[in-house]
Amino acid sequence: MILGVIGGSGLYDIDWLERPRWETILGPFGRPSDALLTGELDGIRMVFLPRHGRGHRISPSEVNYRANIDALKRTGVTDVIAFSAVGSLRDDLAPGTFVVADQFIDRTFARQKSFFGTGLVAHVSMAHPVCDRMGEAIMAAAAEANVPAVRGGTSLVMEGPQFSTRAESELHRSWGCAVIGMTGMPEAKLAREAELCYATVAMVTDYDCWHPSKGHVTAAQVVAVMERNIVAARVLLRRLVPRLRDRAAPCPAGCDRALDGAIMTAPEARDPAVAARLSAVMGRLV
Repeated sequence: MILGVIGGSGLYDIDWLERPRWETILGPFGRPSDALLTGELDGIRMVFLPRHGRGHRISPSEVNYRANIDALKRTGVTDVIAFSAVGSLRDDLAPGTFVVADQFIDRTFARQKSFFGTGLVAHVSMAHPVCDRMGEAIMAAAAEANVPAVRGGTSLVMEGPQFSTRAESELHRSWGCAVIGMTGMPEAKLAREAELCYATVAMVTDYDCWHPSKGHVTAAQVVAVMERNIVAARVLLRRLVPRLRDRAAPCPAGCDRALDGAIMTAPEARDPAVAARLSAVMGRLV
């Protein structure tokens, strides 16, 4: 097991890794958001990637999600925990709460959403977009770390980079969404195509703009809460790693076999160039 960690807003490195080293990984889908920080904790290898780059240089719409997931896969990552800052769409999910989302609604429109395409076509199932085993481990770690966390809920992923209008916020609430952010998609879709066990921790920073007593959200408000959330995220992560050491393989949810039955293109009809580009993503099936 090699744990990949995708850091969201405010989480740009992990300063307690043993034998840390930043490595530049280049693949066929371009340059990832940053170099990857590799190291170990309690004998478990970890790979960390800041989604927005160190210093928060990259807007959500401009993140190269394909390059990020491909780079993690190339380093041998098998399991991914992704952190992200989100707004709450429910009164009971106050700023400072961590939501281990189990569903997504993808409202993005300006991003490359699949590794596959002309020359090699595949359709993976997204009915259950996150790994239950990872979710259970995260909740147990959160309880041990005394981090307020809620299991389950739908994360609405908007394009951004602007925050929601009041009408949009009310619409998303009417759909039953729990939180809203800008980075969970297509990241979760690409992780599934790469056969990674993926789970997301949505760290609530604000009430979007729907709450009658809170006013509209600003970047300054988000940053103020985000700093406290990042401290809690680091504590949670340290508690999580030992819980994954002896996890069973293969994944009970089938995350590591997501491409079984998903590839539509016959072997003789596959474009060799496309297949070569997918050498890491498809891994065992190339």
